[in-house]
Amino acid sequence: MKIALDPTPFHHYYELLEFPRAVAELGFENLQLTPHRDFIPFYNHPRADDDLVAKFRKACEHANVGIASVLPVLRWSGPDEDAREAAVRNWKRVIQITVDLGVNVINTEFSGRPERAEESERAFFRSMEELMPIFEREGIDVRIDPHPDDFVEDGFEAVRIIRGVNSPNLGMVFVACHTFHMGGNMIDIMRAAGDRLRLVHVADTMNHHRSHGLRYITNPPGNPVRVHQHLKIGDGDVDWDEFFSGLAEIGFYDRPDTVMVSSVFAEDENAHDVSRYQLATMTDYVAKYQN
Repeated sequence: MKIALDPTPFHHYYELLEFPRAVAELGFENLQLTPHRDFIPFYNHPRADDDLVAKFRKACEHANVGIASVLPVLRWSGPDEDAREAAVRNWKRVIQITVDLGVNVINTEFSGRPERAEESERAFFRSMEELMPIFEREGIDVRIDPHPDDFVEDGFEAVRIIRGVNSPNLGMVFVACHTFHMGGNMIDIMRAAGDRLRLVHVADTMNHHRSHGLRYITNPPGNPVRVHQHLKIGDGDVDWDEFFSGLAEIGFYDRPDTVMVSSVFAEDENAHDVSRYQLATMTDYVAKYQN
């Protein structure tokens, strides 16, 4: 298992090519390359040319930091066909960038719409028909997060859809701070995913179902919103003993292809201290439960 830092909290303080050094100084050996305006932005075509890709790879090598995964978010399940076709084109460039970085893991989201779930699922499988042969040819393992406000939010349904693609190159992401949107029991979802669960994000969140659904109030009542946070471990309601013991039960810690990412976004003003805390706390929990 690799432990990585998501550098999103540092986007406003460091330039892109400074990320590897910053990650190394915080004690991490790996980073997750998340959407960035100068590299692979949300929903649009990558901004990086071959020269910038080579410079970023060199910066990582110089800092002795690995790239554990590349995380694009593109509308490949969008029910609008023009948007879906554009996303597939953008995905092809993302794949080439990933290969040129020497990385074989991409994690992403389903990126459809919950109010148009059936259409989004059809769009997803159309995109898979075109992209999965490329992923398989390039040896890239793709891992998908059932994100809040997506056409699939339930953890068990995510396992079913990923299984239905019928490719060994497709797996699942479990984001701890999405736990209360995923339905069911955390360990049961992990067990259902088994070795398809290959990447986890570690951040805490409040359980928005508590206080009879009144922990968070939006006006007017009934707004179709999804609420969650990316807090540091211990600041929310996630059961961390259940989380880390569940990963141990499915052998997550002992597989060379798995990745654990610290992804706290809510405390940018303390991002350095929080990142160090996350690394120490994750390491302690893994040591507690690793067989």
